[in-house]
Amino acid sequence: MQIDIDVIIKFAALLGALGAIWAVAYRIIKWFQKQEKQTTDIETLRILHISDTKELKDKENADMQVVKDELCVLSYAMLAALDGLKQQGCNGEVTKAHGMLEKHLNKQAHGQT
Repeated sequence: MQIDIDVIIKFAALLGALGAIWAVAYRIIKWFQKQEKQTTDIETLRILHISDTKELKDKENADMQVVKDELCVLSYAMLAALDGLKQQGCNGEVTKAHGMLEKHLNKQAHGQT
């Protein structure tokens, strides 16, 4: 009977050791899988970030073009108003502002600012 108990104890110890080895191997495999998933997630986020950044820059450029177009129209309207005042005989600051705005618009038109 003693031999049977020793065999059972050794068999149980062997099963325990195999179970421990399997558990460690399983945890290592799961850790590598988690690292791979994180790498994939980071790459996906990087691609999404690049896409979002490009989209935002394109929208910003479009918005800036709208603002520039509106400022251009406002500048020409201001020049027309100053021109009208100048034709009505207003001098001094009107003439000075008219000259400055006309000079500024000419520089803008030729890309000198």
